[in-house]
Amino acid sequence: MNAKEVELAVVNYFNARQNLIVPNVSWGFSGLYYEADLVILRKSGYAVEVEIKISRADLIKDKNKKHTHDFNKFKELYFAIPQKLLKDIEHIPEKAGILVCEKIEYENKFYYRAKLHRRASTSKAEPLQFKDRYGLARLGTMRIWKLKRKILGMQVKKI
Repeated sequence: MNAKEVELAVVNYFNARQNLIVPNVSWGFSGLYYEADLVILRKSGYAVEVEIKISRADLIKDKNKKHTHDFNKFKELYFAIPQKLLKDIEHIPEKAGILVCEKIEYENKFYYRAKLHRRASTSKAEPLQFKDRYGLARLGTMRIWKLKRKILGMQVKKI
């Protein structure tokens, strides 16, 4: 599985109809620089970080980063991995939950599914304030318009 397929499996798991799910959060959130592959904002106001890893090297590289996924805005941390990486979970922090993702072919169509392998420990994070909720929603909607431009093959030009 590639990163986009794992991402789709995670979006299906957390249900985009019930939660706000924003990909590639690296700026504009809480006024700080913090990188997360996916941020899920639950109806309760609590945020969840999901890191997507598709190779053993990816896991080891993350383990050796200076940051430790200790950001007081997130209630939970999950690592989403393809099935083949289950043998390498010693590189995933103990506090992190694990979602195992798979690609399923059925009647010439592909479906993406994530299964809970290990539940995440919860932190003492508070529900996000309005400013942070709005910031996440803003980032998510900005990505929609960029994607639509790409799909239509349009170039954005300043007038």
